[in-house]
Amino acid sequence: MVLAGCTGESAPNKPGTVNDNTTMTLAATAEPATLNPVQGFAPEGGSRMYDGLVEYQADRTLRAVLATELPQPAADGRSWTVKLRSGVKFSDGSPLTAADVVAEYSAVLNPAVKSPLRPDFDMLSGVTAVDDLTVRFDLSFPYPTFPTRLVLGVIPHTASATDPQPPGTGPYAVTGWDKGKQLVLVLNKNYAGTPPKVVKLTVVFVPDDATRISRMHNGDFDGVEVPPQQAVAVAKYDGVKVITEDTADYRAVSLPTSNPVTGDRAVRLAMNFAVDRKDLIGTALGGKGTPAYTPMPDSLPEFVDPGATYRLDRQAAGRILDQAGWLAGADGIRSRGGVRAAFTVSYPAGDMERRAVAQAFAKQLRGVGIDVTATPDAGAGAAQIVDGGNPFDPDLAVRQVLRTGGAANTTGYSNPGVDAALDSAHKATDPAARATAFRAAQRAYIGDPSMVTLAFVTHTYAVHDNWSGSVAITEPSVHGPLTWGPWWNLATWTIR
Repeated sequence: MVLAGCTGESAPNKPGTVNDNTTMTLAATAEPATLNPVQGFAPEGGSRMYDGLVEYQADRTLRAVLATELPQPAADGRSWTVKLRSGVKFSDGSPLTAADVVAEYSAVLNPAVKSPLRPDFDMLSGVTAVDDLTVRFDLSFPYPTFPTRLVLGVIPHTASATDPQPPGTGPYAVTGWDKGKQLVLVLNKNYAGTPPKVVKLTVVFVPDDATRISRMHNGDFDGVEVPPQQAVAVAKYDGVKVITEDTADYRAVSLPTSNPVTGDRAVRLAMNFAVDRKDLIGTALGGKGTPAYTPMPDSLPEFVDPGATYRLDRQAAGRILDQAGWLAGADGIRSRGGVRAAFTVSYPAGDMERRAVAQAFAKQLRGVGIDVTATPDAGAGAAQIVDGGNPFDPDLAVRQVLRTGGAANTTGYSNPGVDAALDSAHKATDPAARATAFRAAQRAYIGDPSMVTLAFVTHTYAVHDNWSGSVAITEPSVHGPLTWGPWWNLATWTIR
């Protein structure tokens, strides 16, 4: 985590007067579709409203929360027993029991519920209440890192698996949700932990980057996420500090296999050699990020294959395209069989960062005869500036995005070599064998990529400097005022 700030350009409102000493107002880049963990809210934990059986700490290790201790497997590795803390209550006053945990994880497994998390629980065959405060998870095969699946926020068994805002046991409870505008959280009066100093949190939904920055400058917010290329300017605001967090959050250009251009392996491979990732990070991301070649993050170094990269070599890119029959025309743009090497890359309107990434990518690819048009909200079928990433577990980081039919594989990509290596890693019980299999998956992927992975971005936030409490953590892709972000430990924040 890096802090920057100075007194310079003054904001109309004096910092610290946005709210009093016990309330905070933050701006979010997007409104969640739901706050229900079963339906995918806060899949890596880090929520303000919900506690998991375990949670990640700043060093990415797990600690027990609703569990009395970190769970241990049975001798055969096919079951895990979890003891629950006694005396814990949900924000609606109901007590936490094993029935709540059983109902939640059973709902995740139920195809009728359509939980987006279900693909990540294929090892879980059932959940049983041993007694009121003991739960047993039964697995279809041994899975040594199963506790990484227990960060999911627990909700009462009486709540619907589709309820958009069920009660939780976390430090805050939802008191109002004005759809499209804001969400208000207040202290959970039944919270079992130390009460936070911040007793009320208002989260305002402001998807447009320029509007969000302007309103931060005007004193409307105590904190916002800012595009990285705007960080230097925002750091000059009077009384504002910029917080940067390392992440496993990649930016990539998805390449649909159904497209006659991006569906060609040679084109996908050539583009990976043609892109100058360091230059793109400098121009589009304000220098805040690190080059990426696959979705496997640097935060999991034991699983990263150091050879699974692409050198910058536009001559090699040209040779690959020539050999595949993509030949340059009079205007410098290649074609094959009457098909121009041209396609559209889409990004969300109002998103400065992704617009800059799309435009920088398009400019670079023209140098090897590929005509890329960067367009906001181009719709289905277009290549997209996509994100994703998990810094805690390699299976969660890459399996669903690279495997055939994976829940996050939106391009139709299929590579038998990648699938075989990912499946070996998924079922490996020996840590060394698991790491070897993940590295093999990356080597297989590099020769036949599904996208152009560009960078692991640095998340950048502006916060009034009268607040303190941020503790550095490597963030997942999912982040903001409601989960992760510098406010992942909001319960310990204070005002100076």
